[in-house]
Amino acid sequence: MSSKKVLVVDDEKHIRMLYQEELESDGYEVATSDGEEPILAVLEREKPAVVVLDIKLGPNRSGLDLLQEIRGKDQVIPVILSTAYDSFQHDLKSIAADYYVVKSVDLSELKSKVTLALAKAAPAA
Repeated sequence: MSSKKVLVVDDEKHIRMLYQEELESDGYEVATSDGEEPILAVLEREKPAVVVLDIKLGPNRSGLDLLQEIRGKDQVIPVILSTAYDSFQHDLKSIAADYYVVKSVDLSELKSKVTLALAKAAPAA
């Protein structure tokens, strides 16, 4: 596992590209997924230190369901839920996430949560 590898899971290509560009400019290694491939296979292949997970992954996929899959296999890896809708933070499934950010053109909150998540993950690595 790379100590600074971030996996970005989002169905919107422009969001994946924006997050990847911004996080790489901060020195992170970034892998992306559109959420179609089984999440556990992506985790196994990429071995990220932290996951940024969109809650709405198209009409038939929920990031909250993927979060449950991740937690079923790995209770330690930090997961940051990312969404345009802040109402999801009241969903009980979202309680398994470590952090929660509302999508914004200003990525400072996301970046600070990634920094916190990596600091949290470091002792476990």
